[in-house]
Amino acid sequence: MPTDRYGSDVLGGPAAAHHRARPVSRPQPAERGLVVEEVQTGWVGAVVRVEKSGGMHVVVLEDRRGRTRSFPLGPGFWVDGAPVELTVPVTSRAPAAPARTASGSRAVAGQRARVARGSRIWVEGKHDAELVEKVWGDDLRVEGVVVELLDGVDNLAEALAEFGPTPQRRVGVLVDHLVPGSKERRIADAALRTVPAGTVLVLGHPYVDVWEAVKPARVGLQRWPVIERGTEWKRGILRELGWPAGSQADVARAWQRILGTVRTYADLEPSLLGRVEELIDFVTAPTG
Repeated sequence: MPTDRYGSDVLGGPAAAHHRARPVSRPQPAERGLVVEEVQTGWVGAVVRVEKSGGMHVVVLEDRRGRTRSFPLGPGFWVDGAPVELTVPVTSRAPAAPARTASGSRAVAGQRARVARGSRIWVEGKHDAELVEKVWGDDLRVEGVVVELLDGVDNLAEALAEFGPTPQRRVGVLVDHLVPGSKERRIADAALRTVPAGTVLVLGHPYVDVWEAVKPARVGLQRWPVIERGTEWKRGILRELGWPAGSQADVARAWQRILGTVRTYADLEPSLLGRVEELIDFVTAPTG
């Protein structure tokens, strides 16, 4: 049987297994500018300074709104999705660690965006596109991959017929609620039968809407609410959150508020992360 090197958890790495060893914190100097998350409170911020207070070292973190908070130096922090034990920074002439993009990839300084490839990634709607851009935008520009709106999976077969995919012009499609037996799964399967094999890859996440791919803790929830069938999902979510839900403008403002909480790949669910990474690999793979 072939193995799925992407897996259901892109953060787990190749050593992930059904029974994982408990992650061990590694020492991490609290260098100025390092972005960390304090596990107990969920506070995320950049290191401003390390100082002594009450006979102990504390690290001062500044969040994206400019607010600061101090925490005891030591264990209980995460950096790039891994546990660390913050230590007093040591002045060193060693080169700085490579910068990372929001997707966790090594940042390529000074490189211009690549000329767009013939291949494309299609997403269902504007919110999907904005989320992909926020986390993977830097990577996509380096690779020359354009993300386009499909405006709903119902249009997939028609859009593929118009595009005419080939081994040199492939299409990766990200679909909401792509689960066995769903309408979306049936539409995707029917569309794939109309194109040459290996030219189109349709992947999806299990969520009704891409909003759910944002970890609920980012908006102060333990889990995303379950909305009754027959209720417009986004409006139902906004009412559950106690946010304005009377107009499309309210929905748009709510999405921007949710999107604003996403800083890196660590704020998204693994079931979305793995699928987007796989689509990028598919459309950028060398052609035979």
